[in-house]
Amino acid sequence: MSVRTRPLPRQTKPELEWEYSRSPELGYEASQDIGMIRCLAHGFPTPLARWHYHDEYELHVIVATSGKAFVGDWIGQFQPGHVVLTGPRLPHNWISTDLPEGGVALRDLVIQFPHEPLAQAAQHIPELADVMPMLERSRHGIEFFGMGERAQHLWHEVKQHQGLRRLAAFCAFLAELAACTDYRLLSSVQLQGDDDEASLDKIEVVVNRVMQRMSEPLSAAALAAEFGMSESRFSRFFRKATGNTFTEFVNRIRINRACQLLMETDQRITDICFEVGFNNVANFNRRFQQIKGVTPSAFRREAAGRFR
Repeated sequence: MSVRTRPLPRQTKPELEWEYSRSPELGYEASQDIGMIRCLAHGFPTPLARWHYHDEYELHVIVATSGKAFVGDWIGQFQPGHVVLTGPRLPHNWISTDLPEGGVALRDLVIQFPHEPLAQAAQHIPELADVMPMLERSRHGIEFFGMGERAQHLWHEVKQHQGLRRLAAFCAFLAELAACTDYRLLSSVQLQGDDDEASLDKIEVVVNRVMQRMSEPLSAAALAAEFGMSESRFSRFFRKATGNTFTEFVNRIRINRACQLLMETDQRITDICFEVGFNNVANFNRRFQQIKGVTPSAFRREAAGRFR
């Protein structure tokens, strides 16, 4: 009599990368040989190419093959010269689709580095403060354009040095990225920031309200009244702080949540539409395609490829 085995549950969430898994055999530098800046080089296929996240920033340079990149809720194409900075705990994966037989020995040049040492140093070293806005943006993933060759050169500069010379080469790399104005944010909604603490507090209240009540009707007029502003003043204030109108921001938050549900659950698209706050499926589909460039069903199919 044959025994039927239950299929393993489908993986839906990213895997957390632990320090003990970073074997030099996979292309990592040995932990005893490095400080806070770790270089990594690997080919494809590899066990490292998986839907995963970690506590460090990761600067990723593609040098061979093309395929699909998955960063948070963003799905797009990559090719040699693709340069991306991902922030802490932002899930990501790169899947090559044009591999020669046997794969490639080198596809990725990577630098991983932690947040706290840089954040603490920036409080005392004004020059380091120049890179902090970029690091904040990287929590949504940043793709830099026109940096491929230069990024490869700078990666090798970091890799070949140790100690203070490595730190200097790494800071030079960060400085060039921070100066790059040809970039795009990949995942979710990015706040632009504001030096006024009172304004930041107000924006935080609005963002939390949208996150917690996205399935409910949300009105700029009601929030404006809550802050003692006219609706037009609130709209100007909100756009300056977020780069979006209030309606655009709410739609992006709702679509971002829909992406998460499409990636991590088997819920019907109709149910997701209403759960995230849209009151009809046609409007949901239209807004989704406007923001993500694909329909919800196509996004779900594409997202399934992040585990390959």
